[in-house]
Amino acid sequence: MVTPRFLAAALALALVLGALAAYAHEEGPEAAAAHEEENDGAASPEGTADLALTLKHRAFLGIAVLGTLALIIVLLAIKLDGDTGVHHASERLKWALFLGIVVPVLLATAYSAGTTIYLNTISESEGPVHWHADFEVWNCGEQLELEDPIGMSNRVGTALFHEHNDNRIHVEGVVVDTGDVSLHHFFETIGGELRGGMFRVPTHGGDVTAPDGKLCNGQPGKVQVFVYKVTNPDERGSWDVRQRKIQDVGDYVLAPYGQVPPGDCIIVEFDAEKETTDRLCSSYRAAQQRGELRGG
Repeated sequence: MVTPRFLAAALALALVLGALAAYAHEEGPEAAAAHEEENDGAASPEGTADLALTLKHRAFLGIAVLGTLALIIVLLAIKLDGDTGVHHASERLKWALFLGIVVPVLLATAYSAGTTIYLNTISESEGPVHWHADFEVWNCGEQLELEDPIGMSNRVGTALFHEHNDNRIHVEGVVVDTGDVSLHHFFETIGGELRGGMFRVPTHGGDVTAPDGKLCNGQPGKVQVFVYKVTNPDERGSWDVRQRKIQDVGDYVLAPYGQVPPGDCIIVEFDAEKETTDRLCSSYRAAQQRGELRGG
């Protein structure tokens, strides 16, 4: 006897299994390959090994959760009241369904804990971190504003490495290799590019590209990166700040601090070549006005 309740449960089961298949496909090897292709074959901003492990982790947990939901729906569909005229499930079937629910949950929990411990063990950050650095990008005297984030995540970039339309670089998670959170990778993850000789920045009006040699206010311009760095981060309220020009512009890794300052202020500027800049991040300017910074 097929009841409306059974049909509804069967439909729900079909939807869950369909979502399960889509989730597994999206988070599988094809997703990793697509991600790498988007970066023109370059390594992922999260690191190749870290990305592959993250995708497998999500796929495993997704399959466990959705598979458990599917079994719960089956259990609800066959465990009908005696008034309907349909027999209750046999004890053997009940135990099979019970184990089918409990075992995936236990395996997913163990896998999640094991993966977390493994990542923390191999990571250079020795566990999850929350680092920040403020930045500004200038093109011939005009400050560029990155395109706004879209979607529920409210970020441009990845979960590990992103920006929230706040001129702040966010590193949130386990950093397997500090090279994965370099300035070069940050520009990649927001859809742009930064390397010796040029930058490309996605803005509201489209990409802005500045190659070395392009005229800037009548003179040949050059892509330059300046960093304001706190040299005594533990002495809050009396920070010494030093500005320096970065030579390997793409390889720079921000200082590992949660607050800015003492986190870095990074100025990416296309202008006539010079040794210092007078640009300054708003967070540093505010700290300077409060008398918390010396030098610069």
